[in-house]
Amino acid sequence: MNTKSLLCAFSLLAGAHAASQQALAYDPVAAAQATISKMSVGAKDWPMWGGSPERNNTPVDAALPDSWNVEDGTNILWATDLGSETYGNPVVANGHVYVGTNNGAGYLTRYPSNVDLGVLLCLDEKTGKFLWQHSSEKLPTGRVHDWPNQGICCAPLVDGERLWYVTSRGEVVCLDTEGFRDNKENDGPFQTEAFANEEEADVIWKLDMMKDLSVSQHNMCSCSVACVGNLLFVNTGNGVDEGHVTVPKERAPSFICIDRDTGKVLWTDNTPGANILHGQWSSPGYGVFNGQAQVLFGGGDGWLYSFDPAGENGKSKLLWKFDCNPKDSFYALNRATRNHIIATPVVYDGLVYVGVGEDPEHGEGQGHLWCIDPNKRGDVSPTIVYNSKDPSAPAAPRRLQALVEKEGDFQRDNPNSAAVWHYMGNNPKVFEEQMHRTCGTVAIKDDLLVIADFSGVIHCVDVKTGKAYWTYDMLAASWASALIVGDKIFYSDEDGDIVIFKLAKEMEMLGEFNMGSAVYTTPVVANDTLYIANRNKIYAIKAGAKSEPAN
Repeated sequence: MNTKSLLCAFSLLAGAHAASQQALAYDPVAAAQATISKMSVGAKDWPMWGGSPERNNTPVDAALPDSWNVEDGTNILWATDLGSETYGNPVVANGHVYVGTNNGAGYLTRYPSNVDLGVLLCLDEKTGKFLWQHSSEKLPTGRVHDWPNQGICCAPLVDGERLWYVTSRGEVVCLDTEGFRDNKENDGPFQTEAFANEEEADVIWKLDMMKDLSVSQHNMCSCSVACVGNLLFVNTGNGVDEGHVTVPKERAPSFICIDRDTGKVLWTDNTPGANILHGQWSSPGYGVFNGQAQVLFGGGDGWLYSFDPAGENGKSKLLWKFDCNPKDSFYALNRATRNHIIATPVVYDGLVYVGVGEDPEHGEGQGHLWCIDPNKRGDVSPTIVYNSKDPSAPAAPRRLQALVEKEGDFQRDNPNSAAVWHYMGNNPKVFEEQMHRTCGTVAIKDDLLVIADFSGVIHCVDVKTGKAYWTYDMLAASWASALIVGDKIFYSDEDGDIVIFKLAKEMEMLGEFNMGSAVYTTPVVANDTLYIANRNKIYAIKAGAKSEPAN
Protein backbone atom coordinates (compact mmCIF):
# COMPACT_ATOMS: atom_id res chain seq x y z
CA MET A 1 0.00 0.00 0.00
CA ASN A 2 1.45 3.38 -0.95
CA THR A 3 1.71 6.38 1.37
CA LYS A 4 -1.45 8.17 0.18
CA SER A 5 -3.52 4.99 0.28
CA LEU A 6 -2.30 4.26 3.80
CA LEU A 7 -3.17 7.75 4.99
CA CYS A 8 -6.55 7.58 3.28
CA ALA A 9 -7.34 4.29 5.02
CA PHE A 10 -6.21 5.75 8.35
CA SER A 11 -8.43 8.82 7.77
CA LEU A 12 -11.47 6.64 6.97
CA LEU A 13 -10.95 4.62 10.13
CA ALA A 14 -10.60 7.78 12.18
CA GLY A 15 -13.69 9.27 10.54
CA ALA A 16 -15.74 6.16 11.25
CA HIS A 17 -14.59 6.21 14.86
CA ALA A 18 -15.48 9.91 15.16
CA ALA A 19 -18.95 9.31 13.66
CA SER A 20 -19.67 6.51 16.11
CA GLN A 21 -18.72 8.77 19.00
CA GLN A 22 -20.88 11.78 18.03
CA ALA A 23 -23.58 10.97 20.54
CA LEU A 24 -21.04 10.33 23.31
CA ALA A 25 -18.57 12.50 25.18
CA TYR A 26 -15.15 12.46 23.58
CA ASP A 27 -12.92 9.85 25.21
CA PRO A 28 -9.19 10.56 24.75
CA VAL A 29 -8.28 7.28 26.46
CA ALA A 30 -10.20 5.31 23.86
CA ALA A 31 -8.68 7.41 21.08
CA ALA A 32 -5.15 6.63 22.28
CA GLN A 33 -5.95 2.95 22.76
CA ALA A 34 -7.36 2.76 19.23
CA THR A 35 -3.98 3.87 17.90
CA ILE A 36 -1.99 1.64 20.24
CA SER A 37 -4.12 -1.37 19.25
CA LYS A 38 -2.89 -1.00 15.65
CA MET A 39 0.75 -1.10 16.78
CA SER A 40 2.85 -4.15 17.62
CA VAL A 41 2.95 -3.36 21.33
CA GLY A 42 1.04 -4.42 24.43
CA ALA A 43 -2.52 -3.22 24.91
CA LYS A 44 -1.57 -1.22 28.03
CA ASP A 45 1.89 -0.15 26.89
CA TRP A 46 2.74 3.55 26.40
CA PRO A 47 4.95 3.40 23.29
CA MET A 48 5.67 7.07 22.58
CA TRP A 49 5.55 10.53 24.13
CA GLY A 50 1.86 11.15 24.82
CA GLY A 51 0.97 7.53 24.01
CA SER A 52 -0.32 8.30 20.53
CA PRO A 53 0.25 10.93 17.80
CA GLU A 54 -2.57 13.00 19.32
CA ARG A 55 -0.12 13.43 22.25
CA ASN A 56 -2.67 13.44 25.09
CA ASN A 57 -1.02 11.84 28.15
CA THR A 58 -4.15 10.00 29.29
CA PRO A 59 -3.53 6.22 29.55
CA VAL A 60 -6.08 3.65 30.67
CA ASP A 61 -7.08 3.67 34.32
CA ALA A 62 -4.69 1.78 36.56
CA ALA A 63 -4.73 0.42 40.11
CA LEU A 64 -2.03 2.80 41.30
CA PRO A 65 -1.06 3.16 44.97
CA ASP A 66 -2.34 6.14 46.95
CA SER A 67 1.18 6.72 48.29
CA TRP A 68 4.77 5.56 47.99
CA ASN A 69 8.12 6.17 49.63
CA VAL A 70 11.39 6.14 47.73
CA GLU A 71 13.40 5.97 50.97
CA ASP A 72 11.93 2.83 52.53
CA GLY A 73 10.76 1.21 49.27
CA THR A 74 7.03 1.18 50.00
CA ASN A 75 5.12 0.53 46.74
CA ILE A 76 8.40 0.76 44.81
CA LEU A 77 8.73 -2.16 42.40
CA TRP A 78 12.27 -1.21 41.43
CA ALA A 79 14.63 1.75 41.07
CA THR A 80 17.45 1.97 38.54
CA ASP A 81 20.30 4.46 38.24
CA LEU A 82 20.22 6.89 35.35
CA GLY A 83 22.80 9.54 34.47
CA SER A 84 23.47 12.68 36.49
CA GLU A 85 20.87 14.70 34.51
CA THR A 86 17.69 13.27 33.00
CA TYR A 87 15.23 15.11 30.77
CA GLY A 88 13.87 12.29 28.59
CA ASN A 89 10.34 11.09 29.33
CA PRO A 90 10.04 7.30 29.82
CA VAL A 91 8.43 5.06 27.21
CA VAL A 92 7.23 1.50 27.93
CA ALA A 93 6.70 -1.15 25.25
CA ASN A 94 7.00 -4.92 24.82
CA GLY A 95 8.63 -5.60 28.17
CA HIS A 96 11.16 -2.77 27.97
CA VAL A 97 11.43 0.69 29.53
CA TYR A 98 13.35 3.32 27.57
CA VAL A 99 14.61 6.62 28.94
CA GLY A 100 16.97 9.32 27.68
CA THR A 101 19.69 10.56 30.03
CA ASN A 102 23.46 11.18 30.11
CA ASN A 103 26.33 8.82 30.91
CA GLY A 104 26.53 9.49 34.65
CA ALA A 105 25.74 5.84 35.42
CA GLY A 106 28.59 4.54 33.26
CA TYR A 107 26.97 1.24 32.29
CA LEU A 108 29.44 0.52 29.48
CA THR A 109 33.06 -0.28 30.27
CA ARG A 110 34.26 1.58 27.18
CA TYR A 111 32.52 4.75 28.38
CA PRO A 112 33.29 5.39 32.09
CA SER A 113 30.88 7.71 33.90
CA ASN A 114 33.22 10.70 33.49
CA VAL A 115 32.79 10.54 29.70
CA ASP A 116 29.97 12.87 28.66
CA LEU A 117 27.48 11.21 26.29
CA GLY A 118 23.90 11.31 25.20
CA VAL A 119 22.46 7.95 26.30
CA LEU A 120 19.26 6.10 25.54
CA LEU A 121 18.85 3.31 28.09
CA CYS A 122 16.83 0.13 27.61
CA LEU A 123 15.74 -1.52 30.87
CA ASP A 124 13.75 -4.64 31.70
CA GLU A 125 10.17 -3.67 32.55
CA LYS A 126 9.74 -6.22 35.34
CA THR A 127 13.05 -5.75 37.16
CA GLY A 128 14.60 -2.48 35.97
CA LYS A 129 17.73 -4.40 34.95
CA PHE A 130 19.97 -2.61 32.44
CA LEU A 131 19.82 -4.32 29.05
CA TRP A 132 21.56 -2.06 26.50
CA GLN A 133 22.22 1.53 25.60
CA HIS A 134 22.66 3.67 22.51
CA SER A 135 25.55 6.11 22.98
CA SER A 136 25.98 9.50 21.29
CA GLU A 137 29.40 11.06 21.69
CA LYS A 138 29.48 14.82 22.14
CA LEU A 139 29.72 17.00 19.05
CA PRO A 140 33.14 18.69 18.74
CA THR A 141 31.48 22.10 18.24
CA GLY A 142 30.47 22.13 21.90
CA ARG A 143 27.55 23.76 23.66
CA VAL A 144 26.23 25.72 20.69
CA HIS A 145 25.08 22.37 19.25
CA ASP A 146 25.37 19.86 22.10
CA TRP A 147 25.06 21.29 25.62
CA PRO A 148 27.26 19.53 28.23
CA ASN A 149 25.70 16.87 30.46
CA GLN A 150 22.16 17.29 29.09
CA GLY A 151 22.12 13.88 27.44
CA ILE A 152 19.11 12.70 25.43
CA CYS A 153 16.19 15.07 26.00
CA CYS A 154 13.48 13.35 23.96
CA ALA A 155 11.41 10.17 24.16
CA PRO A 156 11.66 7.38 21.57
CA LEU A 157 8.81 5.79 19.63
CA VAL A 158 8.51 1.99 19.65
CA ASP A 159 6.58 -0.29 17.31
CA GLY A 160 7.31 -4.01 17.33
CA GLU A 161 11.05 -4.68 17.12
CA ARG A 162 11.92 -1.17 15.95
CA LEU A 163 12.54 2.07 17.83
CA TRP A 164 13.06 5.60 16.46
CA TYR A 165 14.47 8.66 18.20
CA VAL A 166 16.55 11.82 17.74
CA THR A 167 20.03 11.79 19.28
CA SER A 168 21.88 14.66 20.90
CA ARG A 169 24.03 14.78 17.76
CA GLY A 170 21.05 15.66 15.58
CA GLU A 171 20.66 12.18 14.12
CA VAL A 172 17.39 10.39 13.52
CA VAL A 173 18.11 6.73 14.21
CA CYS A 174 16.16 3.51 13.92
CA LEU A 175 17.24 0.81 16.40
CA ASP A 176 16.49 -2.87 16.93
CA THR A 177 14.65 -3.07 20.28
CA GLU A 178 16.49 -6.29 21.12
CA GLY A 179 19.90 -4.74 20.52
CA PHE A 180 22.44 -7.50 19.96
CA ARG A 181 20.63 -9.84 22.36
CA ASP A 182 19.06 -11.64 19.38
CA ASN A 183 22.08 -13.94 18.93
CA LYS A 184 24.23 -10.91 18.06
CA GLU A 185 22.44 -10.55 14.74
CA ASN A 186 23.34 -7.24 13.10
CA ASP A 187 20.03 -6.14 11.58
CA GLY A 188 19.41 -3.50 8.93
CA PRO A 189 21.50 -1.81 6.29
CA PHE A 190 23.65 -0.07 8.93
CA GLN A 191 26.48 -2.54 9.59
CA THR A 192 29.29 -0.37 10.93
CA GLU A 193 28.67 -0.51 14.69
CA ALA A 194 32.05 -0.45 16.39
CA PHE A 195 30.83 -2.79 19.14
CA ALA A 196 28.28 -5.58 18.84
CA ASN A 197 27.95 -7.10 22.30
CA GLU A 198 24.75 -7.52 24.30
CA GLU A 199 25.04 -4.15 26.05
CA GLU A 200 25.22 -2.16 22.82
CA ALA A 201 22.50 -0.85 20.49
CA ASP A 202 21.93 -2.34 17.05
CA VAL A 203 21.41 0.50 14.56
CA ILE A 204 19.11 -0.23 11.61
CA TRP A 205 19.53 3.11 9.81
CA LYS A 206 20.68 6.63 10.61
CA LEU A 207 19.99 10.09 9.15
CA ASP A 208 22.49 12.77 10.19
CA MET A 209 20.47 15.99 9.94
CA MET A 210 23.51 18.23 10.44
CA LYS A 211 25.55 16.51 7.77
CA ASP A 212 22.87 15.47 5.29
CA LEU A 213 20.40 18.38 5.63
CA SER A 214 22.75 21.22 6.73
CA VAL A 215 20.83 21.69 9.99
CA SER A 216 22.49 23.74 12.74
CA GLN A 217 20.71 22.77 15.96
CA HIS A 218 20.91 25.19 18.87
CA ASN A 219 22.15 23.62 22.14
CA MET A 220 20.45 20.27 21.50
CA CYS A 221 17.82 18.31 19.65
CA SER A 222 14.83 17.28 21.74
CA CYS A 223 12.14 16.22 19.27
CA SER A 224 10.09 13.17 20.24
CA VAL A 225 9.16 11.85 16.81
CA ALA A 226 5.60 11.07 15.69
CA CYS A 227 4.65 8.35 13.25
CA VAL A 228 1.57 7.47 11.19
CA GLY A 229 1.76 4.49 8.88
CA ASN A 230 5.25 4.53 7.41
CA LEU A 231 5.61 8.31 7.81
CA LEU A 232 7.94 9.58 10.54
CA PHE A 233 7.75 13.29 11.43
CA VAL A 234 10.65 15.21 12.99
CA ASN A 235 11.36 18.77 14.13
CA THR A 236 15.04 19.16 13.18
CA GLY A 237 16.02 21.62 15.93
CA ASN A 238 17.50 24.16 13.51
CA GLY A 239 18.27 27.33 15.46
CA VAL A 240 20.32 30.45 16.06
CA ASP A 241 24.09 30.83 16.30
CA GLU A 242 26.05 30.87 19.56
CA GLY A 243 25.62 34.63 19.88
CA HIS A 244 21.84 34.32 19.40
CA VAL A 245 21.99 36.93 16.62
CA THR A 246 21.28 35.14 13.37
CA VAL A 247 20.11 31.78 12.04
CA PRO A 248 23.26 30.42 10.36
CA LYS A 249 21.38 27.80 8.31
CA GLU A 250 18.14 29.62 7.54
CA ARG A 251 17.56 27.53 4.41
CA ALA A 252 17.91 24.24 6.28
CA PRO A 253 14.66 22.42 7.01
CA SER A 254 12.86 22.80 10.31
CA PHE A 255 10.27 20.08 9.69
CA ILE A 256 10.81 16.81 7.83
CA CYS A 257 8.96 13.66 6.89
CA ILE A 258 10.92 10.39 6.65
CA ASP A 259 10.12 6.88 5.53
CA ARG A 260 10.37 5.05 8.84
CA ASP A 261 11.52 1.79 7.25
CA THR A 262 14.42 3.20 5.23
CA GLY A 263 15.27 6.64 6.63
CA LYS A 264 14.66 8.22 3.22
CA VAL A 265 13.59 11.86 3.42
CA LEU A 266 10.19 12.26 1.73
CA TRP A 267 9.68 15.99 2.16
CA THR A 268 11.13 18.94 4.06
CA ASP A 269 10.00 22.44 5.02
CA ASN A 270 12.01 25.45 6.16
CA THR A 271 9.11 27.90 6.65
CA PRO A 272 10.43 29.55 9.85
CA GLY A 273 13.63 30.31 7.93
CA ALA A 274 15.50 33.33 9.28
CA ASN A 275 12.70 34.10 11.77
CA ILE A 276 13.64 31.40 14.30
CA LEU A 277 13.91 33.19 17.64
CA HIS A 278 16.13 30.78 19.55
CA GLY A 279 15.90 27.00 19.23
CA GLN A 280 13.28 24.55 18.00
CA TRP A 281 12.51 22.05 20.73
CA SER A 282 8.88 21.14 20.10
CA SER A 283 7.61 17.73 18.97
CA PRO A 284 5.00 17.11 16.25
CA GLY A 285 1.39 16.10 16.83
CA TYR A 286 -1.13 14.58 14.46
CA GLY A 287 -4.87 14.46 13.90
CA VAL A 288 -7.56 13.83 11.32
CA PHE A 289 -10.10 16.64 10.97
CA ASN A 290 -13.12 16.30 8.69
CA GLY A 291 -11.29 13.61 6.76
CA GLN A 292 -8.07 15.62 6.31
CA ALA A 293 -4.98 14.21 8.02
CA GLN A 294 -2.74 16.92 9.49
CA VAL A 295 0.71 16.89 11.07
CA LEU A 296 1.26 19.77 13.50
CA PHE A 297 4.63 21.43 14.08
CA GLY A 298 5.45 24.06 16.72
CA GLY A 299 7.92 26.45 15.12
CA GLY A 300 10.83 28.32 16.62
CA ASP A 301 9.24 31.53 15.33
CA GLY A 302 6.24 31.12 17.63
CA TRP A 303 3.87 29.93 14.89
CA LEU A 304 2.02 26.62 14.85
CA TYR A 305 2.04 25.00 11.40
CA SER A 306 -0.16 22.30 9.90
CA PHE A 307 0.88 20.22 6.88
CA ASP A 308 -0.64 17.49 4.80
CA PRO A 309 1.34 14.46 6.03
CA ALA A 310 1.67 13.02 2.52
CA GLY A 311 3.13 16.22 1.08
CA GLU A 312 2.63 17.03 -2.58
CA ASN A 313 4.97 16.00 -5.40
CA GLY A 314 7.79 15.40 -2.94
CA LYS A 315 7.39 18.80 -1.27
CA SER A 316 5.65 20.01 1.86
CA LYS A 317 2.03 21.11 1.60
CA LEU A 318 1.07 23.78 4.14
CA LEU A 319 -2.55 23.72 5.26
CA TRP A 320 -2.58 26.54 7.80
CA LYS A 321 -0.38 28.57 10.14
CA PHE A 322 -1.21 30.36 13.39
CA ASP A 323 0.85 33.04 15.17
CA CYS A 324 0.71 32.15 18.87
CA ASN A 325 1.99 35.57 20.04
CA PRO A 326 0.51 39.08 20.09
CA LYS A 327 1.77 40.97 17.05
CA ASP A 328 3.38 43.74 19.13
CA SER A 329 5.35 41.31 21.30
CA PHE A 330 9.11 41.39 20.81
CA TYR A 331 12.04 39.04 21.22
CA ALA A 332 15.24 39.92 23.07
CA LEU A 333 17.44 37.78 25.27
CA ASN A 334 16.22 37.64 28.88
CA ARG A 335 13.52 40.30 28.39
CA ALA A 336 11.34 38.99 25.59
CA THR A 337 7.56 39.12 25.44
CA ARG A 338 7.50 37.07 22.23
CA ASN A 339 7.88 33.32 22.74
CA HIS A 340 8.39 30.25 20.63
CA ILE A 341 6.83 26.81 21.11
CA ILE A 342 8.48 24.12 23.23
CA ALA A 343 5.28 22.26 24.11
CA THR A 344 3.79 19.57 21.88
CA PRO A 345 0.46 20.39 20.19
CA VAL A 346 -2.35 18.16 21.47
CA VAL A 347 -5.47 17.04 19.60
CA TYR A 348 -8.72 16.67 21.56
CA ASP A 349 -12.23 16.34 20.16
CA GLY A 350 -11.45 17.94 16.81
CA LEU A 351 -9.48 20.92 18.12
CA VAL A 352 -5.79 21.69 18.75
CA TYR A 353 -4.25 23.01 21.99
CA VAL A 354 -0.79 24.49 22.53
CA GLY A 355 1.05 26.92 24.80
CA VAL A 356 4.14 29.06 24.21
CA GLY A 357 7.40 29.22 26.13
CA GLU A 358 11.13 29.78 26.15
CA ASP A 359 14.35 28.13 27.27
CA PRO A 360 14.06 28.12 31.09
CA GLU A 361 17.53 29.64 31.38
CA HIS A 362 16.12 32.79 29.77
CA GLY A 363 13.70 33.46 32.60
CA GLU A 364 10.00 33.61 33.26
CA GLY A 365 7.40 35.70 31.46
CA GLN A 366 3.84 36.01 30.23
CA GLY A 367 2.52 32.93 28.49
CA HIS A 368 -0.31 32.21 26.08
CA LEU A 369 -2.43 29.08 25.77
CA TRP A 370 -4.51 28.59 22.63
CA CYS A 371 -7.41 26.49 21.42
CA ILE A 372 -7.34 26.39 17.60
CA ASP A 373 -9.84 25.20 14.99
CA PRO A 374 -7.80 23.15 12.47
CA ASN A 375 -10.41 23.24 9.71
CA LYS A 376 -9.49 26.62 8.23
CA ARG A 377 -6.73 27.23 5.71
CA GLY A 378 -3.98 29.78 5.15
CA ASP A 379 -2.98 32.35 7.77
CA VAL A 380 -5.47 31.70 10.56
CA SER A 381 -3.88 33.98 13.20
CA PRO A 382 -6.19 36.25 15.26
CA THR A 383 -4.87 39.39 13.54
CA ILE A 384 -2.79 40.24 10.47
CA VAL A 385 -0.18 42.98 10.19
CA TYR A 386 -0.22 45.51 7.35
CA ASN A 387 2.03 48.43 6.52
CA SER A 388 0.84 51.91 5.60
CA LYS A 389 3.09 51.89 2.55
CA ASP A 390 1.04 49.04 1.07
CA PRO A 391 -2.10 48.44 3.15
CA SER A 392 -3.59 46.10 0.56
CA ALA A 393 -1.28 43.16 1.31
CA PRO A 394 -0.17 41.55 4.60
CA ALA A 395 3.30 42.58 5.73
CA ALA A 396 6.05 39.98 5.66
CA PRO A 397 6.75 38.42 9.09
CA ARG A 398 9.66 39.88 11.06
CA ARG A 399 11.86 37.82 13.35
CA LEU A 400 12.00 40.01 16.45
CA GLN A 401 8.68 41.89 16.29
CA ALA A 402 5.82 41.44 13.86
CA LEU A 403 4.23 44.85 14.39
CA VAL A 404 6.41 47.97 14.70
CA GLU A 405 4.27 51.11 14.72
CA LYS A 406 7.15 53.48 13.97
CA GLU A 407 7.67 51.57 10.73
CA GLY A 408 4.08 52.29 9.74
CA ASP A 409 2.69 48.91 10.77
CA PHE A 410 -0.89 48.35 11.92
CA GLN A 411 -3.03 45.27 12.46
CA ARG A 412 -6.52 44.19 11.52
CA ASP A 413 -8.70 41.43 12.90
CA ASN A 414 -8.40 38.35 10.73
CA PRO A 415 -11.83 37.21 9.45
CA ASN A 416 -10.19 33.83 8.83
CA SER A 417 -8.99 33.47 12.43
CA ALA A 418 -9.00 29.93 13.83
CA ALA A 419 -8.72 31.05 17.47
CA VAL A 420 -11.44 29.40 19.54
CA TRP A 421 -10.13 30.82 22.78
CA HIS A 422 -6.98 32.41 24.23
CA TYR A 423 -5.96 31.96 27.85
CA MET A 424 -3.52 34.26 29.66
CA GLY A 425 -4.90 33.42 33.09
CA ASN A 426 -8.15 34.46 34.72
CA ASN A 427 -6.31 37.43 36.19
CA PRO A 428 -2.94 38.05 34.47
CA LYS A 429 -2.05 40.64 37.13
CA VAL A 430 -2.09 38.03 39.92
CA PHE A 431 0.90 35.68 39.84
CA GLU A 432 -1.03 32.60 40.97
CA GLU A 433 -3.72 33.20 38.31
CA GLN A 434 -1.44 34.20 35.42
CA MET A 435 -0.47 31.89 32.56
CA HIS A 436 3.30 32.07 32.41
CA ARG A 437 5.69 30.68 29.82
CA THR A 438 5.55 26.91 29.65
CA CYS A 439 7.68 24.00 28.53
CA GLY A 440 4.72 21.76 29.25
CA THR A 441 2.13 20.07 27.09
CA VAL A 442 -1.55 20.06 28.01
CA ALA A 443 -3.40 16.92 29.05
CA ILE A 444 -7.18 16.81 28.66
CA LYS A 445 -9.90 14.50 29.90
CA ASP A 446 -13.60 14.95 30.73
CA ASP A 447 -13.37 18.41 29.12
CA LEU A 448 -10.87 19.52 31.77
CA LEU A 449 -7.51 20.76 30.48
CA VAL A 450 -4.53 20.86 32.81
CA ILE A 451 -1.19 22.51 32.21
CA ALA A 452 1.64 23.72 34.43
CA ASP A 453 3.70 26.73 33.46
CA PHE A 454 7.44 27.06 34.07
CA SER A 455 6.76 29.30 37.07
CA GLY A 456 5.15 26.29 38.76
CA VAL A 457 1.49 27.28 38.53
CA ILE A 458 -0.93 24.50 37.58
CA HIS A 459 -4.00 25.59 35.64
CA CYS A 460 -7.21 23.53 35.37
CA VAL A 461 -9.17 25.04 32.48
CA ASP A 462 -12.58 24.44 30.93
CA VAL A 463 -11.65 23.03 27.52
CA LYS A 464 -14.75 24.59 25.93
CA THR A 465 -14.41 28.15 27.22
CA GLY A 466 -10.76 28.67 28.16
CA LYS A 467 -11.67 29.82 31.68
CA ALA A 468 -9.76 28.37 34.63
CA TYR A 469 -11.68 26.48 37.28
CA TRP A 470 -8.68 26.58 39.61
CA THR A 471 -4.96 27.23 39.80
CA TYR A 472 -2.30 26.02 42.23
CA ASP A 473 1.22 27.29 42.83
CA MET A 474 3.69 24.43 43.41
CA LEU A 475 6.29 26.99 44.64
CA ALA A 476 8.87 25.36 42.38
CA ALA A 477 9.56 25.48 38.64
CA SER A 478 7.94 22.85 36.45
CA TRP A 479 9.55 21.63 33.23
CA ALA A 480 7.07 18.83 32.76
CA SER A 481 3.59 18.00 31.50
CA ALA A 482 0.57 16.46 33.19
CA LEU A 483 -0.36 12.83 33.49
CA ILE A 484 -4.09 12.12 33.83
CA VAL A 485 -4.93 8.56 34.78
CA GLY A 486 -8.42 7.64 35.93
CA ASP A 487 -9.68 10.59 37.96
CA LYS A 488 -6.23 11.73 39.09
CA ILE A 489 -3.77 14.37 37.84
CA PHE A 490 -0.03 13.89 38.45
CA TYR A 491 2.51 16.72 38.21
CA SER A 492 6.23 16.98 38.93
CA ASP A 493 8.43 19.94 39.86
CA GLU A 494 12.06 20.96 40.20
CA ASP A 495 12.01 20.38 43.96
CA GLY A 496 11.43 16.70 43.27
CA ASP A 497 7.81 16.69 44.40
CA ILE A 498 4.98 14.80 42.71
CA VAL A 499 1.62 16.41 43.45
CA ILE A 500 -1.62 14.54 42.85
CA PHE A 501 -4.99 16.23 42.37
CA LYS A 502 -8.47 14.95 41.75
CA LEU A 503 -9.57 15.61 38.17
CA ALA A 504 -12.44 17.91 39.03
CA LYS A 505 -13.74 21.46 38.67
CA GLU A 506 -12.92 22.16 42.29
CA MET A 507 -9.33 21.80 43.49
CA GLU A 508 -8.69 18.80 45.73
CA MET A 509 -5.11 17.74 46.45
CA LEU A 510 -4.81 14.02 47.09
CA GLY A 511 -1.14 13.82 48.00
CA GLU A 512 2.41 15.08 47.58
CA PHE A 513 5.46 12.80 47.50
CA ASN A 514 9.12 13.65 47.14
CA MET A 515 11.32 11.67 44.74
CA GLY A 516 14.62 12.54 46.40
CA SER A 517 15.91 14.70 43.54
CA ALA A 518 14.63 17.20 40.97
CA VAL A 519 12.09 15.84 38.49
CA TYR A 520 12.26 17.42 35.02
CA THR A 521 10.30 14.64 33.32
CA THR A 522 6.63 13.74 33.03
CA PRO A 523 5.22 10.71 34.88
CA VAL A 524 3.80 7.96 32.67
CA VAL A 525 1.70 4.86 33.31
CA ALA A 526 1.87 1.48 31.57
CA ASN A 527 0.55 -1.92 32.64
CA ASP A 528 -0.71 -0.65 36.03
CA THR A 529 2.68 0.77 36.93
CA LEU A 530 3.65 4.41 37.41
CA TYR A 531 7.09 5.42 36.08
CA ILE A 532 8.85 8.53 37.33
CA ALA A 533 12.39 9.56 36.40
CA ASN A 534 14.08 12.10 38.64
CA ARG A 535 17.41 13.60 37.66
CA ASN A 536 19.40 10.42 38.38
CA LYS A 537 17.04 7.47 38.95
CA ILE A 538 13.92 5.97 37.45
CA TYR A 539 11.32 4.43 39.74
CA ALA A 540 8.66 1.85 38.91
CA ILE A 541 5.80 2.40 41.38
CA LYS A 542 3.22 -0.34 41.83
CA ALA A 543 0.60 -1.08 44.49
CA GLY A 544 1.79 -3.70 46.96
CA ALA A 545 5.41 -3.71 45.80
CA LYS A 546 8.30 -3.41 48.22
CA SER A 547 11.91 -2.77 47.24
CA GLU A 548 15.06 -2.50 49.32
CA PRO A 549 15.48 0.83 51.17
CA ALA A 550 17.49 3.48 49.30
CA ASN A 551 21.19 3.69 50.09
